Amino acid sequence: MGERELGKKEEEEKEVCIGWVGGWKMIACAGELIVLGNNGFSSLLRQNLNIPCGSVFARLSSSQAAVEQSTSDGLTVEGIIANGWIIYDEDESDWKSHASAIAQSIHLIKKRLRWKKIIPRLEILSDQLSKPDLWNDPVRAGKISREHGSLMGKMKEVNLFEQELLEHIDMIKLAREENDAELESEKELEALLAGEHDSCPCFIEVQAGAGGTESMDWASMVMQMYKKWAERRGFGVTVVDEMPGEMAGIKRATIRVDGEYAFGYAKAEVGAHRLVRMSPFDSNKRRHTSFASVAVIPILGDGFSHVQINESDLRIERFRAGGAGGQHVNTTESAVRITHIPTGVSASCQNERSQHQNKASAMAVLQSRLDQLEMQHQAEMNAEHTQSLTDINFGSQIRSYVLHPYRMVKDHRTDYEVSHPDSVLEGDLDGFILSFLSCLSRQR
Repeated sequence: MGERELGKKEEEEKEVCIGWVGGWKMIACAGELIVLGNNGFSSLLRQNLNIPCGSVFARLSSSQAAVEQSTSDGLTVEGIIANGWIIYDEDESDWKSHASAIAQSIHLIKKRLRWKKIIPRLEILSDQLSKPDLWNDPVRAGKISREHGSLMGKMKEVNLFEQELLEHIDMIKLAREENDAELESEKELEALLAGEHDSCPCFIEVQAGAGGTESMDWASMVMQMYKKWAERRGFGVTVVDEMPGEMAGIKRATIRVDGEYAFGYAKAEVGAHRLVRMSPFDSNKRRHTSFASVAVIPILGDGFSHVQINESDLRIERFRAGGAGGQHVNTTESAVRITHIPTGVSASCQNERSQHQNKASAMAVLQSRLDQLEMQHQAEMNAEHTQSLTDINFGSQIRSYVLHPYRMVKDHRTDYEVSHPDSVLEGDLDGFILSFLSCLSRQR
């Protein structure tokens, strides 16, 4: 190879920078287009200059930049401006105000960049970059490429700004749709809790069934389940009365639950609850079945008519409180039991420190029980079946909690079941409650 030919080949292989496009350095070398990333690595796109690869890149980029962006429902920046959304002060603005302010800023930027002239200029430059003989004049090619890259960079920045605005609008609209779905769900829930006393607070009473220590332990577990459920819902929980078992658990207990629609939700739990497990109290590790009954009593407000209680119809007994006790709780007769002689209904309280407080709490429970008895009597007279007032008996358990030989909790009224009893015993009862309320609503 002669010196002239060698010099020509070296000249052909000499790298010539022809410009920057979108942060990428473009170099012409030995008849090839090399694209260098700005991180210094040269993993690169190589194409013979006889194939207008650069023109494809330029055409795609400029056409993509020229496309007017829009939200999922077709709203564009120009459309936002055309809507004439008012721009408020910052302290009273909403999303439309923000969108309008940003859209006008984008519009002003486009105007100063002479946006409408940039797009046809890019088309001209793209056509020039697509010509195979362009690279015969590297200086001219570099100038065209630099101008193209500069315009593309400006368009890219504005388009990213525009895209971010439109994506935010899409997200806001989606969030509003989700809120509408939540509102619809709230309306459905209100329909399920439309009973006369559903909005009232309530007493939840748990009593151990036959089975000795096993059932007393189970009754304690059920009461803990309701306390945790109430706390999950943000309800207030107050222990009114509790009679501990001889070895473990409780014989019976009463709690007061205060919160919006406390009775409406809790009424789904009325009935017998059955537990099947390997007994922790049986040395032979046999499987045992235990029962606990649950009653739920609404606490009627001042707007409801109460059963009138005459002082002469009451028998009040005072005794020493049981349990762990405090400094003097077990040394004085602070516990109170009140019996309504005409009906035989009684209520007791021993958890407060003073006899007066226990008497007031016991009277509140007694009043609610007598009110419920009257409501039940009226329901029977009207031949109406009210699920929240049905008799509790062990022959028709409403729900089974099986911990052995398999694990499952099943509601026998609705067939709703789950395979993770631990979460249910931790207070996750909403699935069972809503399923029951839905069935009750359909029956009506």
